[in-house]
Amino acid sequence: MTQVIWIIAAVLVTFTAGYVGYSRYLTQFVELDKEAETPAHKYEDGQEYVPSKKPVLLGHHYSSIAGGAPIVGPITAGAVWGWVPALLWIAIGNPLMGAVHDFVSLSGSLRHEGKSIGYMIGEYVGESGKNMLLWFAFLTIILVVAVFALVVGIVFNAYPQVVTASLLYIALALVFGVYLYQFNGPFIPGTVLFVAGVFAAVWVGLQYPLALFAGDYPAGTIVLLGGDGSWVPGAGALGGNTAGWIPIVMLYAAVASALPVWVLLQPRDYLSSFLLYSGVGGAIVAIIVGTILGTSSQSLVIDSSIGAFEGFWGVDAVFLPLFPLLFITIACGTISGFHSLVSSGTTAKQLDKETDARLIGYGGMLGEGLLAAVALSTLAVAGFADPAGGIGAALPNFAEGGGIILTSLGISETVGAVFMALVLCSFLLTSTDTAVRLGRYMMEEIVGTPAGRTDTGLNLDARSIARGRYTNPIVQCVLAYALVVSGQWVTLWALFGGANQLLAALALLTATVWLANWDDNKQLVSTGVPMAIMVTITVLGLSWLVFYENLYTNLIQGGAGSTSAVISSGVQMVLGLVLIGLALALVRLGYKNIQSVRSGPETPAAEPSDD
Repeated sequence: MTQVIWIIAAVLVTFTAGYVGYSRYLTQFVELDKEAETPAHKYEDGQEYVPSKKPVLLGHHYSSIAGGAPIVGPITAGAVWGWVPALLWIAIGNPLMGAVHDFVSLSGSLRHEGKSIGYMIGEYVGESGKNMLLWFAFLTIILVVAVFALVVGIVFNAYPQVVTASLLYIALALVFGVYLYQFNGPFIPGTVLFVAGVFAAVWVGLQYPLALFAGDYPAGTIVLLGGDGSWVPGAGALGGNTAGWIPIVMLYAAVASALPVWVLLQPRDYLSSFLLYSGVGGAIVAIIVGTILGTSSQSLVIDSSIGAFEGFWGVDAVFLPLFPLLFITIACGTISGFHSLVSSGTTAKQLDKETDARLIGYGGMLGEGLLAAVALSTLAVAGFADPAGGIGAALPNFAEGGGIILTSLGISETVGAVFMALVLCSFLLTSTDTAVRLGRYMMEEIVGTPAGRTDTGLNLDARSIARGRYTNPIVQCVLAYALVVSGQWVTLWALFGGANQLLAALALLTATVWLANWDDNKQLVSTGVPMAIMVTITVLGLSWLVFYENLYTNLIQGGAGSTSAVISSGVQMVLGLVLIGLALALVRLGYKNIQSVRSGPETPAAEPSDD
């Protein structure tokens, strides 16, 4: 029987080689200079542009990029096609594609005043290309907010202990922000004190779980409202408690996104990063210790229900082609377009030194790959009875499998499961409000806002409302909430995966165009090859979704049994075709620009600092 430790060993080897070798080369390749002035210093405003200590910014960045996708994706893909294909895509694709994607998105934004990838592509292919990418990114953000808020609701319902712990660590983060930035408190003693508070919050959560409505919860759970919540929109499909938490999570995200970054975003992400590091790192250590010393409650071997390779079409009753759907299903564990928005939308505005981009951009993505490997390990330990179950089946597996793994360190399985559920929820909460903030940045660039300035939105004209610090988050959350409570929440994951991977391809296209325009001697292989691979994968994957699953299976064969299902299939087809058309149009614009630069008259290419 194969031991789970081989999953962890494989990624540690490839990730170490990537960081030690490839990331050093990329740092020199894009000519990062530790003495150069970053946008955080140049446009420092105490709101969005705030120079940050490297460990604080790493915590924020890692917490923001790592959401539910690198957990749900590897678990689902491993169960459908086998753990070997899933492991290979994570171990090889992450350091060669995903980490490169994050690093060049961050580095490119540094050279463009901390602006987004949409602004960057517009500098070279024109206003139409910029607007296409920015609108695409904004719509992707709506899907991200909808999916992540949904998953937080599911976790809160399954583990009410996590609700209490999450509320406490958000309160601690608010106090920590004041401690650091208003009272200039010493950094290391403050870190020790407040991190201890975060872990104490886990204990409090175990003692005093919280739920909105009555249900089957652990003894001692405090129910805040009466009844079963059947009156809440979406309760029919999701259950009253889950549906009730979703608008609360979105309200939190809207408020948090409007606050200056030092108030909540930076300190909360920094504190929660210790929780996340403990969850990912603790699981890895537990696998090693449990394998060597045999201290786990059960043998850490790959469960018999999980095959090494389940065939090109997957396990029985799951007719899905490994290529290209494996690569879209795993998504964020290997490469994620959402990361380009974080890197170029918030992180670039807070980078203290250019050279910090190596650890935060490249290294942060490797950290997400480790999370994906841990998720795959929890699947391997716990087994997976329902590969077609998607989000609802994958999330409990992560907590339960993680609880088994942590018994190697003397932690009870019950406590370990709750802790891993909290780790997941910490990722999701930070990603959700960061996504809303990014959506505002996208809209600011679409309607036009000078660097370093923001609009409150209280002027009540259309442009002001669209980009306003207080009004834009409301617009985003209302649209996202409508998607979730429509009853078609299951389809959101497929749409999110396709849009997210397509965005990754477009971010790599943007980086390739930037490098070509910067210096006509720059090699374009490091970004161009991953871009071509992702465009191919995404277009084929969306084509499968449009023409086979929706047009053929649901409409022609009658698989869509209800009117709402027919409408849903039609909407998915339209969205899929729009995404494909948008991708090909932007690739064409980018290719024409590169061809013009590389084959045109010999004129000096624009230096990145001139942008």
